[in-house]
Amino acid sequence: QVQLVESGGGLVQAGGSLRLSCAASGRTFNNYAMGWFRQAPGKEREFVATISWSGNIKYYADSVKGRFTISRDNAKNTVYLQMNSLKPEDTAVYFCNVYAGGPLGVKAGRADYWGQGTQVTVSS
Repeated sequence: QVQLVESGGGLVQAGGSLRLSCAASGRTFNNYAMGWFRQAPGKEREFVATISWSGNIKYYADSVKGRFTISRDNAKNTVYLQMNSLKPEDTAVYFCNVYAGGPLGVKAGRADYWGQGTQVTVSS
């Protein structure tokens, strides 16, 4: 059974930092891209960042460029999202996903598996 488990969310003041983790298990994820999406209350789920299997290709949403960094540890089947200079508008539930079709597919919203999400709340 495939599972993606996010962790690291919480409450932080504007300007602060958080590091999200997503551990995947239940099968081999060789050559899978991994990514992060978020969904704020009353809004649709939106793309945040994605990374290729090798880690050489990364894409970010314009709203997080320069503030968020995605990385991965393939030995641990884990993807990370380092979030700095957080803003109240970053408040959302953050979801990770994995996709066999590469990072452009993740950016387009495609996924083979999704996690359950972790709440990030940024206070002003």
